Amino acid sequence: MKIAFVSDVAHPWQIGGVATTEATEAAELAKSHEVHFFSMRWPGMEPNFTYKNINYHTYHKISYERLFSHGRRSIRHALIFSINMLKIFGYKFDVVEANAFPYLHLPVVKLYCKLTGCKLIIDVAEIWDKKYWDAYLGKRLSALAFAFVQYFFGSADMYTINSSYEVENKLRALGIGEHRIGGVFAPVLDNEALSKIKRSPTKYRKHGIVFSGRLIKDKRIDEFLKIVNKVASKMPDVTATIIGDGPEEANIRQMIRRMGIEKNVKLKPFYNYDKKSKLYEDIVDSGLFLMMSEREGLSIITLESIALGTPVVLPDYSPIPKEVRDMCVVDAEVELPDKVIEILKSSDKSKYIKHKENLKLFSAARTNEFYGRIFRKLGLE
Repeated sequence: MKIAFVSDVAHPWQIGGVATTEATEAAELAKSHEVHFFSMRWPGMEPNFTYKNINYHTYHKISYERLFSHGRRSIRHALIFSINMLKIFGYKFDVVEANAFPYLHLPVVKLYCKLTGCKLIIDVAEIWDKKYWDAYLGKRLSALAFAFVQYFFGSADMYTINSSYEVENKLRALGIGEHRIGGVFAPVLDNEALSKIKRSPTKYRKHGIVFSGRLIKDKRIDEFLKIVNKVASKMPDVTATIIGDGPEEANIRQMIRRMGIEKNVKLKPFYNYDKKSKLYEDIVDSGLFLMMSEREGLSIITLESIALGTPVVLPDYSPIPKEVRDMCVVDAEVELPDKVIEILKSSDKSKYIKHKENLKLFSAARTNEFYGRIFRKLGLE
């Protein structure tokens, strides 16, 4: 079959959970089908090229700095990308799988599928209620955005959920019938790559805290630093490594200076995709991974940390799905400094990882089996 993925982000040129999931699915499906990927043109990408047997078509130059405006995703750039997606009419596909976010491209891909008879799959990581839209856009724009999403979001032939069963339940609550829900699947763990990473007895920092992610407000790096500051007051030798890039970097550096923890905290940029083993080494050589984010779909980095044997600590407000949270240490935010100290001082980190068998839900090896079932439901096989 001829399959098209549509997403404004593309891994490895842009680092992120959804991008990683989509890239993994596309690469696995490309072993048996003709796969195309339509995205924005990130640095290092050409207008048309082939990578890992996937045919890429990129429109509208973008960078990480330009992707965000006033602390949220740029509506302007999303709109320009959506208009450029009209070029999909120059191709003939059997299936289009579109990333739900940032929604503005959905009318274009829906029209394409309606006119060509192509099947539309929408890939869902999160479902926002009206209250969240109000907080994200402000009440002036949120009503329009909410109505737009409600109308076009419900128009797919099939839905895949790349985050959690909680999102699947929200889909049902929106009136999406069981026959249109392909299931929950997030193929994000490369077991072969993870198995090659070993803890270094010379580098291992038992008093090390690590975080990796986009440096945006939603990740709550301010709260991360407050906890590091409190831990440092009792454990002066504690180290914290923040790995990532984003619009909040200058503010984060300013907070570190203001708190006086420059000797404790180190900032590193994202590693290139071909050097992801370096990220894994930073994680496996740390005492724990601290994730304070208030907005997450699945959190691949959390799963990778657990797979590497590094405990993950979350606040009780974390939106990370239950099947992932169950493997983590979860506590009230006010209790986290003491919990972090407890874990860092423990000689047995493994006891802070529960239900590790849940990791099998996220293996990339299941991709073709999962999609084969969806294609049969759509009458394509």
